[in-house]
Amino acid sequence: MHSGLAVLLRDGDPLVTGRRIGLLTHPAGVDAELRSTADLLAADPRWELVALFGPEHGIRGDAQAGDPVSSAIDAATGLPVHSLYGATKVPTGDMLTGLDTIVVDLQDVGVRYFTYPATVLGVIEAAAAADVAVVILDRPNPLSGALVEGGGLQLSERSLVGVHDVPIRHGLTLGELVRLVAAARGLPLPAVVRMEGWDRSWWHDATGLPWIPPSPNLPTPDAVTLYAGTCLLEGTSLSEGRGTTRPFEQVGAPWLEPRRFADAFNEHGCAGVRARPTTFVPTFSKHAGTSCGGIQLHLTDRQALRPTEIGLTVLAVARALSGESFTWIPATFDRLAGDPAVRSELAAGADLTTLSARWRAYAAGFLSERAPWLLYPDGRATTVS
Repeated sequence: MHSGLAVLLRDGDPLVTGRRIGLLTHPAGVDAELRSTADLLAADPRWELVALFGPEHGIRGDAQAGDPVSSAIDAATGLPVHSLYGATKVPTGDMLTGLDTIVVDLQDVGVRYFTYPATVLGVIEAAAAADVAVVILDRPNPLSGALVEGGGLQLSERSLVGVHDVPIRHGLTLGELVRLVAAARGLPLPAVVRMEGWDRSWWHDATGLPWIPPSPNLPTPDAVTLYAGTCLLEGTSLSEGRGTTRPFEQVGAPWLEPRRFADAFNEHGCAGVRARPTTFVPTFSKHAGTSCGGIQLHLTDRQALRPTEIGLTVLAVARALSGESFTWIPATFDRLAGDPAVRSELAAGADLTTLSARWRAYAAGFLSERAPWLLYPDGRATTVS
């Protein structure tokens, strides 16, 4: 298959060829031979690359989650880098001066709580006001484009990590998702340079493209897969594994006993996963420098896996074993879960089966909403069941 980047380099594009362009990208913006998008576009005489834009983590990926990123000069290309995750989250008029088009090449992760879609939508809104075109070089959804799960997003919880009411695992590419949201907000639809040869049923390893972490804390495809569920732990006193070599794959806390935690989780019989007792010491983030008892989640069948429901199960089990040591970070959890009612139900010890059924019904209903926006309609879209 060919990414949107590969198609652009081969064929050009009317909104890019012969124009002065800016590029929003990050380390995962590479071609099949691991050459960076910034370097490739800078060297191509068909257009003039005059500015770079960086999302969260920076254009070269050296900033941790949530850390502000400063604007700078890119050492490799000598071009100015305008940070969209620092003093401003959207391009200013000065940043857009002299540009005809902004090209976007970002590897999204297929999970609602990620900042890149919000960054792209901010670019679209600012670009529209400045009469600048936006072109997205599309890339695969690493979790496949055929599996949808998780609950929705209440308007009150909209944020940089939740720009629209879609399921936690939405099954869309970045180009598809951004066009859906742009239409809902009355914004101009960005042009999308489509991939060639991508099947919606493919996970990332079927594409033949190299895996480059789209975030410092998503080093592996397994981490991205579990992130759809275990990221919910960010809204609690539990460690989601940040500061370890296996973020989002291992979770725990200083007060938890690993064997007991693993046994209690495995008793729930979550499909496609098995917990192994482990101990880890985060080097940063929650419980930095402190030994945590926890579990590592090992994937056994990713097609059967329901990461969002695994996240709920981990939360329920850990909370039951934690006593008063477990606490919520309410605003964070509610933004991630998308609905304050989820925290209320978990705190009250509600039956997970009921909550999961509600999430499944919501995800099933979303399929018809997203259908008009699918750029790659091959394959059958189904909810995870």
